[in-house]
Amino acid sequence: MSTEILNTLPHKLTLSEVLQLMMQDSMVSQDEADKLAGNRKDSHIHPLMVIAEQQWHNQLFPNKILTIEVLSEWLAEKVGMDYFHVDPLKLNFGGIASIVSKSYAERLKIMPVKAGDGEVTIATAEPFFTEWVAELERALNLKIKLVFASPLDINHYLPEIYNLANSVHLANKAKAGQSTGVQNFEQLVELGKNQNLDANEQHIVSLVDWLFKYAFEQRASDIHLEPRREAGTVRFRIDGVMHPVYQLPPNVTNAITNRIKLLGRMDMVEKRRPQDGRIKTISAAGEEIELRLSTMPTAFGEKLVMRIFDPEVLLKNFTDLGFSRDQTTLWNNWTRQPNGIILVTGPTGSGKTTTLYSTLKHVSTPEVNVCTIEDPIEMIEPAFNQMQVQSNIGLNFADGVRTLLRQDPDIIMVGEIRDLETAEMAIQAALTGHLVFSTLHTNDSPSAITRLMELGVPAYLINSTVLGVMAQRLARTLCPHCKAKGEISDETWQELVSPWKATKPAQVNVPTGCLECRMTGYRGRTGIYEMLPLSNEIKKLVTKDADLAKIKMLAQREGMKPLRLNGAEKIVAGLTTPEEIIKIAPPLD
Repeated sequence: MSTEILNTLPHKLTLSEVLQLMMQDSMVSQDEADKLAGNRKDSHIHPLMVIAEQQWHNQLFPNKILTIEVLSEWLAEKVGMDYFHVDPLKLNFGGIASIVSKSYAERLKIMPVKAGDGEVTIATAEPFFTEWVAELERALNLKIKLVFASPLDINHYLPEIYNLANSVHLANKAKAGQSTGVQNFEQLVELGKNQNLDANEQHIVSLVDWLFKYAFEQRASDIHLEPRREAGTVRFRIDGVMHPVYQLPPNVTNAITNRIKLLGRMDMVEKRRPQDGRIKTISAAGEEIELRLSTMPTAFGEKLVMRIFDPEVLLKNFTDLGFSRDQTTLWNNWTRQPNGIILVTGPTGSGKTTTLYSTLKHVSTPEVNVCTIEDPIEMIEPAFNQMQVQSNIGLNFADGVRTLLRQDPDIIMVGEIRDLETAEMAIQAALTGHLVFSTLHTNDSPSAITRLMELGVPAYLINSTVLGVMAQRLARTLCPHCKAKGEISDETWQELVSPWKATKPAQVNVPTGCLECRMTGYRGRTGIYEMLPLSNEIKKLVTKDADLAKIKMLAQREGMKPLRLNGAEKIVAGLTTPEEIIKIAPPLD
């Protein structure tokens, strides 16, 4: 059957021939194919999309559903074409849109995906409808390489490519020749305030909408809009790693930055000072998503970073965050105490905020009053009473805690202990019967004790208030779709666990790379934790002349697992890799 089909004259795929090819490869039964073919006599929908709607299981691999991605990859191999997965972060929208017109691409259902070196790569979902290729090669004076792509991807991204490129072009044309001085920014303010936005402003609105939409779709945690000498660069942080997304003309970058500042209620004209703002928007799935904005003056203009806060973070339980059963039990023991201080430590981006918000959501009930003082407020949560540090009016962490103590709180969260005054107020709150959560920037748990003492907190106050300290990091987790079994070398294992004696596993999971993880081998992140309870024995070491090394040694003898050992447990469990843990966790002493 395949030879007849593969050698037919140019034509568009039909449902019956695709079904016959699938039966030939024993992917579907005769009954299923006949039933579907009988029900869908005349359809303008691509056959692969029709088949994918059925959610059939592959007859050869019953656990595998025949999704549009699986079907497209199979058909590409069947017809002898390279398969191309459309990744919007890797498409040069402007360059692609200039190859053929939008109407031409839509009529033929083709999508340029790559250009360069005298060749242009064009994706199609119609492998036998290629009579246009020779004509287009002559018109472009370029060699055309055809690749097969999912018809769903082509339908989705084809209009997106041209709409985005058109918005950039028109916005750039409209802004061309305008100065980037204060006068221009004042004009943008007026445009932004006008409900009847003109066409030029509408292009910027479209670009901002596109930026948010793609960031949400790609699971980005941060959006970076960076001005450069020749062009503005858009980058997303996904699973802790930066990915270049798009380059924009400098004036369009400025206009987008101003549009977002307007949405975040920031001072549009002020370019010399850093500013903070906040936006709440709705994702395509209908979920409310908060973005925290931060601007910074640079050599080529204002850099804008948007931190995306997923509301699902607050719904995560401790197992989802990466806590083991023992760690969950210990953490719950700390958080159930009526008073005391619980400290979470780690560098910026290690997940401290997520842990604290999830914990506060867990302990927040109608019977308790939860108050926070933050800089800035990360996520708005109706169950908490949240206050933001305002340095410009003299409202710092210490003053905030002082105010909260008059608000009849049960649980207080102090965003960060930075100085002796804040530490003293947190301790005062704990001594007067409140449960206090806070963060410190230290490498590990025992170092938090000595950091407090360096700030000037007396040892006896630490012993009487601190319940425990938890250090944490975020490790990328292996992609569940493509991880494979592999071995770990003796050198790597020794680097990971030395000088501790830990048995090397016979096999570990290793990254492979697939379309689901954009060929990185990793998808998502999990926490690794080091938990230090202040036992009676450890309190004896917390003195004016405390020795950090002795505290660490005793804590480990009492059962505290360092970050790397907790990471090693995650490796043995098949969740992550030695390279990832070595990169993020400090070496063992």
